[in-house]
Amino acid sequence: MSTEAIAASTGVPEGELAVAQRVRQLQALIEQARQVSVSGVAPGTTPTTVSMGAPSQAPAGDFAAALQAATTADSPSPVGAQSESAAGAGAGSSEYDPVIEQAAERYGVDPAVLHGLIQQESGFDPSAQSSAGASGLTQLMPGTAASMGVANPLNPAESIEGGARYLSQLMGQFGGNTEDALAAYNAGPGAVQQYGGIPPYAETQSYVSKVLGYAETYRQAHPAPSSVGELT
Repeated sequence: MSTEAIAASTGVPEGELAVAQRVRQLQALIEQARQVSVSGVAPGTTPTTVSMGAPSQAPAGDFAAALQAATTADSPSPVGAQSESAAGAGAGSSEYDPVIEQAAERYGVDPAVLHGLIQQESGFDPSAQSSAGASGLTQLMPGTAASMGVANPLNPAESIEGGARYLSQLMGQFGGNTEDALAAYNAGPGAVQQYGGIPPYAETQSYVSKVLGYAETYRQAHPAPSSVGELT
């Protein structure tokens, strides 16, 4: 029936009737769009299936896309978190840095060297154990751990304390020579004394080089604060 005929039969002006019909049409279109956005399937159509028998998902409407974009923007990025963590590890940082710095200060050793030693010995795994019997972050042998007062080498704080104390003793024994002290930590003081320095063992030479490399990485990531003169 035309709008003219409906207007004549109902007594409603033709202009108002046309507006009402247009409003109803728009409402119907909005409802149809809402159903497509929610179900992914237009009304009156049969959803297609995939091999597992689940309905295929049609692209969501603008509202759903906007909602998804907003959710993604507000959520932390797992990739970004992993990248930050990897960058921290590459910079030579660890959760034990404060304990390392305190132990190093207590025993007068370079915290960067102690950090590098732990990185090389255990990779900062407090439960690390070697086939030779060394264990913990600083890989102390049972006898050495006992002589350093370490009751539980698998306890991170005790292991760091014992390792710092042992390194300090070796530094004193070899006149403050860091390379000789590290070689003694790896091969034993007797071997360093026998050869008058780093023994000609490939493992020990590599050990000293790697520890010093890790120490330098740590220094670059943790530069010492520059001294500031007093203002006059």
